[in-house]
Amino acid sequence: MQTLVTSRRQFLKSTGALTLSFSIPLLDVHSQSAQAPEKVRLAGDLNTHRKLNAWLRIDSATQSVELRVGKVELGQGILTAVSQVCADELDVDFSRIKMISGDTALVPDEGVTAGSFSMPYCATAVQAAAAEVRAILLSLASAKLGQAQDQLQVQDGLIRANNGAQVRYWDLLIGESLNQEATGLVKPKPMSQHRYIGRSIPRPDLQAKIMGEAIFVQDLRPKGMLFGQVVRPPSHGARLQSIPSNGIDKMPGVVKVVRNGSFLGVIAKREAQAQAAAQALQNICQWQVPKNLPQTHEMSAWLLKTPPDKIIPTKKQARANSSSANTPIAREIEAQYYRPYHMHASIGPSAAMATLDKEGTLTIQTHSQSVFQTGEAIAKMLGLPLAKVRMQHVQGSGCYGHNMADDAAADAALLAVQVPGQSVRLQYSREQEHAWEPYGSAMVIKTKASLDAQGNVLDWDYHLWSTPHGTRPSGDPGNLLSAAYLEKPFAMPKPVNGGGPNYAADRNAIALYDFPGHNVTTHFITEMPLRVSSTRGLGAYANIFAIESFMDELAHASGADPVDYRLRFLKDPRARDALVKAAEKFGWTQWQKTPGRGRGIAFAKYKNIAGYCAVALEVEVNKQNGRIRVLRAVASADCGHMVNPDGVSNQIEGGLIQSLSWTLKEEVQMDEARVLSRDWNSYPILTFSEIPPIEVVLIDRPGQPFLGTGEASQGPTGAALANAVFDATGVRFRTLPLTPDRVLQSL
Repeated sequence: MQTLVTSRRQFLKSTGALTLSFSIPLLDVHSQSAQAPEKVRLAGDLNTHRKLNAWLRIDSATQSVELRVGKVELGQGILTAVSQVCADELDVDFSRIKMISGDTALVPDEGVTAGSFSMPYCATAVQAAAAEVRAILLSLASAKLGQAQDQLQVQDGLIRANNGAQVRYWDLLIGESLNQEATGLVKPKPMSQHRYIGRSIPRPDLQAKIMGEAIFVQDLRPKGMLFGQVVRPPSHGARLQSIPSNGIDKMPGVVKVVRNGSFLGVIAKREAQAQAAAQALQNICQWQVPKNLPQTHEMSAWLLKTPPDKIIPTKKQARANSSSANTPIAREIEAQYYRPYHMHASIGPSAAMATLDKEGTLTIQTHSQSVFQTGEAIAKMLGLPLAKVRMQHVQGSGCYGHNMADDAAADAALLAVQVPGQSVRLQYSREQEHAWEPYGSAMVIKTKASLDAQGNVLDWDYHLWSTPHGTRPSGDPGNLLSAAYLEKPFAMPKPVNGGGPNYAADRNAIALYDFPGHNVTTHFITEMPLRVSSTRGLGAYANIFAIESFMDELAHASGADPVDYRLRFLKDPRARDALVKAAEKFGWTQWQKTPGRGRGIAFAKYKNIAGYCAVALEVEVNKQNGRIRVLRAVASADCGHMVNPDGVSNQIEGGLIQSLSWTLKEEVQMDEARVLSRDWNSYPILTFSEIPPIEVVLIDRPGQPFLGTGEASQGPTGAALANAVFDATGVRFRTLPLTPDRVLQSL
């Protein structure tokens, strides 16, 4: 694995660049966020970080373009897509784009890589910045060659004039030319000139992953590093009472035992030695263990009876203001749905490496999605100046969402400061990751609709109960797990629910359908039996499951085809396209009913502002054992102007598979004192043999804005599955997951 450069001076020496260094000090990165109100609004995150040299650098030594972004690679292929955009706008070969991502000392702070915002905010910023840099380079070339700019053409960084004169990007010493703010006046290139946007360019990171090379943070093994392990309490809220003296610090290879309040860790020369010492500590520690958890089967009732911190009128639209105000109600239909706690269930347990150098700078390699915010939280936890904490993103075998990557970074830091000058690598055990990660919130949703004589919805009333979906560090140490266990603990800040159009618990709670009366109420509960945070899609999965299951119920109650019924109320033409194309590819109208088999369909526009996706499934239900087998899946995807079609398909397929796993299998189990789901037996996930054939219909919208895709298919998949099971069995399932026991009991 290539050695990470650990200082800006070393980095600049290693590049051999002849042009200006465009790195920006860490504090300058944060200071760029304040913008005068009179400035022209720029594209995406360029509006926050307006200096061109924050994003791009022309490196004459390597004849490459250095692209710096704050978004990070989580397996979604974003760095490939953004590089495609940059290569097109600068007129250079894709291979010349050299990416620096998620290094807080070098890149602009683009916030958390989450919410399917990388394409709308990062890619658009890069496109606009690259367009302006290309214009600057053409201006410099025009002056050098003595030719008008309209007489110049560019191919792979070579600028040619009509008279035959030429100069390369790398020969233009630009000095301070990029040390200026973008103007917003340079238009991106027309689509007809794109070489890479719209093509399935292979991801540069895939070969190493396929070949098993050491590129994940879990693989880091620099020479001379030490190994750290933490000792967790038996359950959340437990406090360390005593550690009987037992000579653990004298065990083979042990460098140091670290105790700070109820935080307990060990540092050793070898990983096995650290694990042995940690287990020995675990065996002798005495803890005060509270018993205050609702048990698994009690969670739905707990949510409904716990007083909410806020009751939020997410949407209020009275039918009295519509043309159907006087239409008589023919019938009313109600339903209640439940989504349990979900794990991220990362295949690789979270890991990090931290080093405190002799200058007092703490450098942390991490797979965190929020490197800037987590770095700030760690600095505050340790009492270090922000400029003395540098986060470097390294890809991890992790997840979408807030798993334990931030906690691992903090724990590695807590240990590394005890052994200055030496790197400490920390990786959790499977049991620690399962038992201590921040879960996706359990949710209860109650729906009620009044219909006219033709089955048309007159009033749509939707209530949801949920604990938070966002407790990322966000600069506050209280959201780091171990910070709550220190001798001087940091309290978790009171969680808040995000507002529109992004939302959190109520993400996608507002149905995209056009109903005369449409009311959505969020019961936001800040009390948390277990630590919860962002899993893929936040509340969207549960909300779309409820909305699209209920739409299916209304369609069947009205004697209408589920596709036709949705189209009655779906006015957005792109939404209609997504639904129709999925149904057509599935063969919806030609499908023939057979015993034990069913079909289901569902649709959503993620967050009502991002990618469109519809999913149709065919299932087979074994009524003897309750097992559900998904026979095939079809999905449609409209993410605006597609940059990398293969990347879009991968995201839709991956989201669909993960949602099948959630819907069929996943539920965190707990008793009154502790989490019981601590391995793959107690928390099973979908296996390779259970994955159905998947077809994805891509709907390209050239010239339209980039829309996020990574979280578009989870909600529709869960609802489509439940609808298909109803079609196969005649039984409506409203409580997840649809395990064989639950199905068999209902049948």
